[in-house]
Amino acid sequence: MSDFAAGILLLLFFFCRKLTYVTIETFKKEITDAVKAFDRHVVCLEKAPEDFTASLASLVQKAIKAYEHRGPHLRHGIALDKQVTVILSQGDTARPLCGIYFNLHSPYQKDSLPTTVKPLTEIVGESPQKTDD
Repeated sequence: MSDFAAGILLLLFFFCRKLTYVTIETFKKEITDAVKAFDRHVVCLEKAPEDFTASLASLVQKAIKAYEHRGPHLRHGIALDKQVTVILSQGDTARPLCGIYFNLHSPYQKDSLPTTVKPLTEIVGESPQKTDD
């Protein structure tokens, strides 16, 4: 295949990808299911269910924007805040897959390491650093 033909195919790919118009309404079922799950199962001290619905709509819009402006070899659009992650993934159909995940966090959880313990840092490809005790 010539470089010219490959260039035409690449332009056609970008054009066809832009023809699929994705909006928040495209993911209405996923958003409704997430709001029901949040209201029933998730305890969030920072967001009331009404605030969660507005926040989720904003995150889906940001994920759509990230998905539509992703690079040619990338497959996802992601948006997140402290409580929720929204991922849009390219699938086999024109409609992207939508995943809405709750980020589990407890404000009451204590740090697992005491402040006197220093984490061990290791550079990939080299032997671990030795610490002087």
